[in-house]
Amino acid sequence: MAAIGNRGTVTEAANFNPDADAQKLREAMKGAGTNEAAIIEILTHRTIAQRQRIKMAYKQTVGKDLADDLSSELSGNFRSVVLGLLMLAPVYDAYELRNAMKGAGTEEACLIDILASRSNEEIKVINDVYKKEYEKKLEDDVIGDTSGMFQRVLVSLLTAGRDEGTNVDEAQAIQDAKEIYEAGEARWGTDEVKFLTVLCVRNRNHLLRVFQEYQKISGRDIEESIKREMSGCLEDVFLAIVKCIRNKQAFFAERLYKSMKGLGTTDSVLIRIMVARAEIDMLDIKAQFLKMYGKTLHSFIKGDTSGDYRKILLQLCGGE
Repeated sequence: MAAIGNRGTVTEAANFNPDADAQKLREAMKGAGTNEAAIIEILTHRTIAQRQRIKMAYKQTVGKDLADDLSSELSGNFRSVVLGLLMLAPVYDAYELRNAMKGAGTEEACLIDILASRSNEEIKVINDVYKKEYEKKLEDDVIGDTSGMFQRVLVSLLTAGRDEGTNVDEAQAIQDAKEIYEAGEARWGTDEVKFLTVLCVRNRNHLLRVFQEYQKISGRDIEESIKREMSGCLEDVFLAIVKCIRNKQAFFAERLYKSMKGLGTTDSVLIRIMVARAEIDMLDIKAQFLKMYGKTLHSFIKGDTSGDYRKILLQLCGGE
């Protein structure tokens, strides 16, 4: 029943009783009006594994699906957070990816956020879950919904073939840095395939070495060169890969900041990260947020959201 990671704000509830929780949730929805506070209190203080047991207990004792009942009782962003919390991590990722591609237009940011930040194992499971839930291959949907070099990068990430070892081949790292430089800054036009080959395939330690070497050769940071050489979604996905390799929690902190900065809020991004990382590394994401922006994530969420939506996000954020 343990939590997925050990740096989350959501941890296992002691003296956990799924039947009692199911009963409380039932009462929160019975009669006129809904007791949102009770729903928030239970769901934000149980791990995903514990929530699965609550769902089972609810079905056994009420004879209905908990997600369906909550879905019909709640609305808007609050409902999106609650329903996300009831899903297993790979199911939630698959659901988000599916939604990003359904209907007109594609939410490329979702494809990038998920595929650039998950491990090989996580991506393999997402692929399996997607096939099972939607009776289609995730890769086929991505190919049908994206194009060009951006599509090729996503397909490469979907193969879950990144080297996850720790070895650094010094000569190869120097060669990789040189090849990326020659494929971009050193020529007219850009040979994006070289970037793909290095950024989507090599292991983390090796890439960190490549980035150092690249700085030496070109006099620029790799992120700066990507911004100069690429544009649009391709630029976004390569930058996301580099940022996740360097510091995944800083990547998520920046995504959260941008989702709330300025006019309006990109709720889809805010919800996705808060739900997906609450049990994994939210403590580190919060620390990075404070370090990078001099303000707490808590204060940002508080100032940018309202009502029950704000309350549930603040619980997932886990205090100041």
